Amino acid sequence: MSVNVCSFGSFCLLILSGCVLSFSVDSSSSQELPLSTKNFFRINPWIRSSVARVQERRTTSGQVQCQGTEKYMDMKLDHFDFTNDQTFKLRYFIADSYQSIQNRPIFFYTGNEGDIVLFCNNTGILWDMAPEFNAVVIFAEHRYYGKTLPFGSESYKDASHLKYLSSEQALADFAYVVKMIKDGDPTLARSPVIAFGGSYGGMLAAWMRMKYPNVIAGALAASAPIWNFVGQKECNAAYQIITKDFEMSGDNCKPGIRSSWDVLTKMGQTEKGREQIMSLLSLCNPLPFQEDVLQVKFWLAETWFNLAMVDYPYPANFLEPLPGFPIKVVCSKFTSPNATGADLLLEIKDALGVYYNYTGQASCFNISQTDSGSISQTGWNWQFCTEMVMPFCTDGVTDMFEPLPWDFNVYVMICQMQFGVTPRDDWVEMYYWGKNITAASNIFFSNGALDPWSAGGVLKSQSETLQAFVIPEGAHHLDIRSKTDKDPPGLIQARKMEKDAIYKWIKDYHKL
Repeated sequence: MSVNVCSFGSFCLLILSGCVLSFSVDSSSSQELPLSTKNFFRINPWIRSSVARVQERRTTSGQVQCQGTEKYMDMKLDHFDFTNDQTFKLRYFIADSYQSIQNRPIFFYTGNEGDIVLFCNNTGILWDMAPEFNAVVIFAEHRYYGKTLPFGSESYKDASHLKYLSSEQALADFAYVVKMIKDGDPTLARSPVIAFGGSYGGMLAAWMRMKYPNVIAGALAASAPIWNFVGQKECNAAYQIITKDFEMSGDNCKPGIRSSWDVLTKMGQTEKGREQIMSLLSLCNPLPFQEDVLQVKFWLAETWFNLAMVDYPYPANFLEPLPGFPIKVVCSKFTSPNATGADLLLEIKDALGVYYNYTGQASCFNISQTDSGSISQTGWNWQFCTEMVMPFCTDGVTDMFEPLPWDFNVYVMICQMQFGVTPRDDWVEMYYWGKNITAASNIFFSNGALDPWSAGGVLKSQSETLQAFVIPEGAHHLDIRSKTDKDPPGLIQARKMEKDAIYKWIKDYHKL
């Protein structure tokens, strides 16, 4: 909760009206329809090579290398169909260094929309806290991601194979993982389980406590936009936050980015202008058609979104190798107060180099790339076309982006063409309680003020046992990364509050 996001990813989707692009439905046909971009379903592919068993390696970037042993567990394909006995192998990592301690707590990470190894590597808080609590650490992989593919290479084949991919099925998977591990070890029979998650994983952690309070004693939900659905926020709220991030980081940054859209539009009208765009931005591929300039715009918008997500106070490489507070470095490239035309695009090229070429290895920029990993996008596309209906838009007034409205009818049209399904835009609100969650308890919601996903997060405490804290210097789930000597004061305060909450949840559990 890697946009990812992506997490979920970053610029997950914008549904627009008024532009027409060719959208390939399958390998043999294409249709013309109103479409935001080929990036309609783009996510941050939060992926990294899997490692069965590795040793911890702390770095200055708030990361560790995944500890624990890789294991697999038989899991029901459909938890809600008593006539279906099909199973698949669900992957998880487990580290248990305190086996002599009876009823030691279990720290359970609810896996996101990607390979679990990436999240294991980037969620240092579990490894930092485990020795203090003598905790077992488990990272469970989400069905249909990483190596947890119910139908192997055919898992994404069509809707009949994908229909078992949902948050509800994933939560049931996680509940069964906990049950089977506790049933198999008498020393864990009365162990309290604390769920951890960031971004979509944070949503799952919160929802797991809400749906399975008998399994989960408490949940830390970091950067979890559980209120990011239809009617729960302004559709451009995330882009207002991004705009503020850039505005705070340099006087010329916001005006330069806002002016760039018109510059691209005007240059993009002619073949010569598109050649200029390719040259000035150091793009890898030519732009033969005007529609290709739209792709450049969406690529830029997604890049600015991603930068806001990972505006960490120290060097990190969660999406790309980046310096500390990368937006400040990006904004330092906008040197002219009123740059326009070719001069402005050259500044943007230098700014893009911070995100895509901080290591100096890239000779050009590929507009189909917004992070260093890649996985099949089909799984997350399916989730967005079924239950995860999150409206996004920009207005060009309260944000620095080109005006692009949300259009649910186009959203539905594309989902029907892609999968033959109609999104249920009211399902998540109904199933996961909407904005009235006060009947829940023992959830700590953390958000970063710099993070665009905080727009859909729980920013204020809802009760004594539903706490919330906003980290002023925080980007996307900063608090669940490993501690470093560069952690800002707000982050240190958040982690203390989180630790205090976990102590209380464990103490209360043992009173039962």
